[in-house]
Amino acid sequence: MTVFLERRGRAGLQLGVHVGQQNATMAELIERWQRLDGVVDWISAWDHLYEAPPNGGTTPHFEAVATLSALASVTSSARIGCLMFCVPFRNPALLAKACVAIDHISGGRFEPGFGAGWHEPEFLAHGFEFPSLGTRFDMLDEGMEIISGMFAGGTTTFVGQHSHVDEVTCVPGPVHGSMPMWAGGRGPKRTPAIAAKYSSGWNVPYVGPETYARLNQQIDAACIAIDRDPATLERSVNLAFHMGATREAADRELQRIIDEWGPEAAERVTRGALTGTADDALEQIARYREAGADMVNIALRLPVDDDALESYLEQVVPAAHASFG
Repeated sequence: MTVFLERRGRAGLQLGVHVGQQNATMAELIERWQRLDGVVDWISAWDHLYEAPPNGGTTPHFEAVATLSALASVTSSARIGCLMFCVPFRNPALLAKACVAIDHISGGRFEPGFGAGWHEPEFLAHGFEFPSLGTRFDMLDEGMEIISGMFAGGTTTFVGQHSHVDEVTCVPGPVHGSMPMWAGGRGPKRTPAIAAKYSSGWNVPYVGPETYARLNQQIDAACIAIDRDPATLERSVNLAFHMGATREAADRELQRIIDEWGPEAAERVTRGALTGTADDALEQIARYREAGADMVNIALRLPVDDDALESYLEQVVPAAHASFG
């Protein structure tokens, strides 16, 4: 059974922060989450077993389910998300039960996302097979069928090629009777189809506004193909965070990227990023809003320039809420 949730009356642009749970102690993560709570609308973590970008598993990194439980327990107002749970890592029915527990810890604020995974060394190091992309998408599709059924209540029976459940129940169920599910990615076929079929929201990382507008059209078409109103599917984008608190700091950050990546690659890196000062960031957010974004998230890979982050939280967030609310 597939159930879609309405957007719970949300209006205007939402702003969030996607925090990778790496290169920091749990105490440091908690301190950062609590600084964000009540300022931004959304806080999320990812589901990697190694750091991102990959560094051979040498960077301190926390597992997602336990991390999200902590995040849910120390915040009180922000929506809590996972972008994205890697379905091939876990039995889907067990993952559904974990999501419901996190939802209850948060008081009904949890909105998990689900994906197929991509980092082969991460799979192999932890004893998982790394099948073809098509097979991983098949696993994702089956997993979301099971998870959505369990979130909807009653019993769920499903027999697939990769997963099966037999009259499984999920008691207690989600706090609000069901739970928003997110899909993510930029693929032209399977991603839009899965988002339209199962999800309340779709997210894509690190693309420019023009690409984002085109991908949004693909999501619209996938919804229309199954007679779903495209307006019922929330849209978000994750942007790399490369702001500076001052013009001089912003210029130094841009030069750092050029020095590290080279001019051509730096243009690609910054295409899906917030760069410059607070005023520049507001202009960039406006372009994503025009391209169809309901929510814009900055993605933090720690350590981060705290002066730049404070500029974002104290200047950009309130101005964007006022301008696009």
